[in-house]
Amino acid sequence: MTAVAVIVTVLLAVAGALTLTRIVRGPSVLDRAVATDVLLAIVVAAVATEAAYSRDATALPILVVLAILGFVGSVSVARFATRRDDR
Repeated sequence: MTAVAVIVTVLLAVAGALTLTRIVRGPSVLDRAVATDVLLAIVVAAVATEAAYSRDATALPILVVLAILGFVGSVSVARFATRRDDR
């Protein structure tokens, strides 16, 4: 089980590093917004993985709040982008 935890940690770290690269180098604001949403999904996956590994359910409210935050952020960016295109 420890080998699986190490592999998952490495994969999430690599995914986070690649996503941070896209946030820094993104050619447009929408690319950066999508990369930020992906980074939030990676954080949610990391917290969920840690909660499953440690068999601790206290992280579930944190996961719910992060999921709602990601949804509201994505909707806000989408509304901002459509209003910006209308002008």
